[in-house]
This record gives sequence, C-alpha cells and structure tokens, in this order.
Amino acid sequence: MTWNIPNVLTVLRLLAAPAVAVMFLYFHRPWADWFALVLFVSAAVTDWFDGYLARLWKQTTKLGTMLDPIADKAMVVIALAVILGYSSMSPWLVLPATMILFREVFVSGLREYLGDTAGTLKVTKLAKWKTTLQMVAIAVLFAQGVFEHYFGMSSMGMDEALVADVLAGREEDLMGLRWKFQGMVIASHAGLWLLWIAAALTLITGFDYFRKATPYLRD
Repeated sequence: MTWNIPNVLTVLRLLAAPAVAVMFLYFHRPWADWFALVLFVSAAVTDWFDGYLARLWKQTTKLGTMLDPIADKAMVVIALAVILGYSSMSPWLVLPATMILFREVFVSGLREYLGDTAGTLKVTKLAKWKTTLQMVAIAVLFAQGVFEHYFGMSSMGMDEALVADVLAGREEDLMGLRWKFQGMVIASHAGLWLLWIAAALTLITGFDYFRKATPYLRD
C-alpha cells in the first residue's frame, strides 16, 4: 500500500466519522455540537483536497480509490445517526435520512455482489453533487443544534409567555433570544431543504446504479 498525503487525508476523514459521535460521549452540549460541527466540516473539506491533490500530483492509488467512498459514506451515515438521535425524530427529518441510509446500504450491496464487475458502478458527477449536498445539509443541521442549545440555555427559567413576548418584541431582549431563535429556525429550514434535495438526488443516483447493474443480475 502506498502512503501519501492524499491517502493520509482520506484516512483522517475516515477516522473523523466515528469521532463525530464520540464528541457527544465525552463533552456536554453545546461544546459537543461545536466540536462535531468543526470536525465534520474539516473532514468534509478534505474530501475535496485529497482528490484534488491526488490528481494534481498524480498520486492516485488503489488504497485511496477504495477508502474514499467508504470515508464519505461513514461520515454521512454516522453524522445522520447522531443528528437523528438528538432530534425530536420529526418525520420531515427521518424520511430523507431513511432514504439516504437505504440507498447507501443498497448500492454497497450491489457493489459487493458484482465483485469484479463493480467498476460498472463508477461514481458519477451527479453522485458527487449528492455527496456534497448531504455534507452541507448535515453541517447546517449541526449548526441548528448549536443555536437550539444556546436558545434553550438563554431562555432557562423563563415561562413560555415571557419567551413569546421577547420574541415578539414586547419585552426587552436582554439575553439575545431573538437572534438565537432566528438562527435556529433558519438553520433548521435550510438544513431540511438541503437534506430533502440530497435525498432526491440519492434516489436518482441509486436508481441509475441499479439500472447499470441490471444486466449482471439476470439469470
């Protein structure tokens, strides 16, 4: 196996995937949210750098080619599991996450079954856009968790009527509730929209892979 900078970045991204979940085991919120967000975004950035450097320096290897999609899938699957675990399990979040997880398992199973002919399921440009959208959506949803926790901390001890008056502008906003609430709402809506778009692309690319694999599935 060849170890070069692109491969090292890929391995670091692979290790960052479970580390995102570990943040919530060893740190309290909102520090866990911050650390998970920074770690996830940093790992997502390496997804572009390792491929770019491998092509620029002509250091594409079998190890990197094998690990790169695994690292991407591990990041998305584990991060979605963490977000679902700390969410209210809204169907608007659960449904796109389920579609994404189902597609990843389905395509991985197809590749495993095809074995040597799995090269027919090469990653397409649309699939790369799908992965990018997934990562952006997850990062925004992690940010929503940060806003949500700070809003909860700032409104602690206030009754619902007082919080409503502050948000409506009828009471002075001494704790900065309005901007935290607005950040939480904007991040939540943006994250959900991006996740639904990513889920749609996930189904399209999954169907495309299945179509390409169909000739190899006939008896």
